[in-house]
Amino acid sequence: MKKILLLVLLVGVGLVVKRKIDEGKKEQALWAEATDSVSRG
Repeated sequence: MKKILLLVLLVGVGLVVKRKIDEGKKEQALWAEATDSVSRG
């Protein structure tokens, strides 16, 4: 029973970490888009 609870806890922590990483990537992409120099053609 303890092993199952530990597994569920680890999966939950993994999902939270993945969500935080994804949010960071989205924010970084947004900043990159906002601060890129505009090319004039």
